[in-house]
Amino acid sequence: MIELTLAEVAALTGGALTGSADAAVTGAVTLDSRTVAAGDLFVAVAGERVDGHHFLPAAAAAGAVAAITTRPDGALPCVVVDDPVAALGRLAAGVHTRLVAGGLQTLGITGSSGKTSTKDLLGQVLAAAGPTVSPPGSYNNDIGLPLTVLSADEQTRFLVLEMGSRGPGHIARLCRVARPRVGVVLNVGSAHLGEFGSPEGIAAAKGELIEALPEDGTAVLNADDPRVLAMAARTRAHVLTTGRGEGAAVRAEDVSLDDAARARFTLAAAGEEHPVALQVVGEHQVANALSAAGAALAAGMAPAEVADALSAAGPRSRWRMEVSRRDDGVTVVNDAYNANPESMRAALAALAGLSGTRRIAVLGAMGELGPDGPAEHERLGRDAAAGGVDLIVAVGPDAVGIADGAAAAGRRAGEESVHVPDRAAARELLSEVLRPGDVVLVKASRSYGLELLAADLLTAGAGA
Repeated sequence: MIELTLAEVAALTGGALTGSADAAVTGAVTLDSRTVAAGDLFVAVAGERVDGHHFLPAAAAAGAVAAITTRPDGALPCVVVDDPVAALGRLAAGVHTRLVAGGLQTLGITGSSGKTSTKDLLGQVLAAAGPTVSPPGSYNNDIGLPLTVLSADEQTRFLVLEMGSRGPGHIARLCRVARPRVGVVLNVGSAHLGEFGSPEGIAAAKGELIEALPEDGTAVLNADDPRVLAMAARTRAHVLTTGRGEGAAVRAEDVSLDDAARARFTLAAAGEEHPVALQVVGEHQVANALSAAGAALAAGMAPAEVADALSAAGPRSRWRMEVSRRDDGVTVVNDAYNANPESMRAALAALAGLSGTRRIAVLGAMGELGPDGPAEHERLGRDAAAGGVDLIVAVGPDAVGIADGAAAAGRRAGEESVHVPDRAAARELLSEVLRPGDVVLVKASRSYGLELLAADLLTAGAGA
């Protein structure tokens, strides 16, 4: 973060300062008192389980200069505001304005799936051209995005922001915190369909990013998704299309997969062609890589530089097609960070492309699908059966439809398709049936916690 006096923090947040106006924040901004270091600014947020105000003494003891709070406190100087989260956004907006004036380029990414993977690829590509801020994980909401902005400083050349949406107006609000010059929309799928009501509602929300772009900016749109391509009409910015079709300005040609399900292709852009060999797993990563390439080109990189950097980029964020091999020869694919129908199908396709003797899909439920949920789960079971999965394990009461769909597709219940009540039962079953050469995919919506099952499977195979 850039250095700010407490007077400047108060002015940017609209808060009332209790303490010395001349003291300066020289470190980071954090909501976690356990990570506070000397010179930091602590933001006391009252959550569902804990209230950050209770940790003000701990933050002070760790060296915090001040805190953003809703009330004065004797432990350390405070910038008192009505809403610390809103104040965090205002602080980030003020810092972002200063950094943009100094030459910072901001790139925003949204979509129903693939946001974090694309953000990770783009961050690594841009880092080849200059200092880049693009933290691992999904910092894509009203807290995470401002914290990402505030981790940039005067040396940062590129800022990559992931933008999620839980309803209309959310992305527009994030864009007011940090207005991107380059906006990337990956796809419009079924994630959060229960909240938006229809794919058209999702498209309207994702397109808020494109509407926020300046006239001299660039909208990077996936031409393979009609709803995304239609967003071109919603912006005055330059439009750069990506995709596998001939009409896309940034294309992938001659796509193939190696035995680890990593894609190779020719990147065609700006009249040039360059080979790319991705280090991330799954053919669906081709679309993510093209979107990252389009954004990097819009930021000023050359096609050859982009292709080389894409080929060097690896996975950064946890639980997203995280492939590990046990000592006994079992391969575990932990893709349990989140799930929706589109990402489930992409993961199953990646599983099919991995070399192994048997392919096993351990699938939990997909959340927030609304009334379409039961049909989508049954369809997922059918898709898994059609995709050549040897054993389908549906985990939890909300996933029973997956087992039903697999059985309806002809898989023998209890043998080729099994429904278990919980993670412990899945672990016990897999401990009995796994053998060397098996490839196991573990995937579900984040709230079901199947990343813990994947960790259990790796622990069970350690030292075998």
